Amino acid sequence: MNHSPLCKRLKEACLAAKLSQKKLGIAAGMDEFSASARMNHYEKGRHTPDFPTLQRIAKVLKLPTAYFYAESDDLARWILLFSKLKKSNKVAALKRFES
Repeated sequence: MNHSPLCKRLKEACLAAKLSQKKLGIAAGMDEFSASARMNHYEKGRHTPDFPTLQRIAKVLKLPTAYFYAESDDLARWILLFSKLKKSNKVAALKRFES
């Protein structure tokens, strides 16, 4: 069993977006005939997408790429929350947490 956070987060994000593996893969620029199999391999941890591929997947899912690499659910949640802030609020949040 693969314990990569990427596998878990990719599967959860795909389900939350209500996208099939095939639709997600195609939207991320994969060939329609291999998209489902490739996404399945990524979710199962048999293969890991390269960074540009994961960036395209993240863009389709409207998630920051860093979200997929977060080691804990709490960190993943922080990444999501932070990514949704406006730039001025991001600066204020960083200042608050740095002090």
